[in-house]
Amino acid sequence: MMLLTSDLHAALRANAAANHDALQFGTAEPDPVPLVKFFNPVGAATWLATELHADGDTLFGLADLGFGFPELGSFSLSELAGVRLPFGLGIERDVGFASVHSLSTWAAWSRRAGSIIIAETWLRRASSVANDDGIPPSGG
Repeated sequence: MMLLTSDLHAALRANAAANHDALQFGTAEPDPVPLVKFFNPVGAATWLATELHADGDTLFGLADLGFGFPELGSFSLSELAGVRLPFGLGIERDVGFASVHSLSTWAAWSRRAGSIIIAETWLRRASSVANDDGIPPSGG
């Protein structure tokens, strides 16, 4: 599977450029929505990416390796592409993923839930009931 389309590549680079400009000019850093979700089809690991650095390999976003501690940081596209899983599978891109929630909202909800996957369910439920106030529920 192609992990990044040319459109996703361009959008991720644009987010990285906006963040770079904010840092350079001393303005507030943007809090973009994740543009792409990668996942392990035979495990719990999940990654949400908002930026792609100029090297074309380093992504920034939220990473959850399935141990209950999702965290913001950088991860390598080539390393994701190089993962070999049982049954000839590899890391995949969720082609149906779309979000209206910012990365900081995803991070808060995922940390509270201990998982991006659980947070995704909570965010869907919260969005169907009322507007997202950015506060994770207190229980799962």
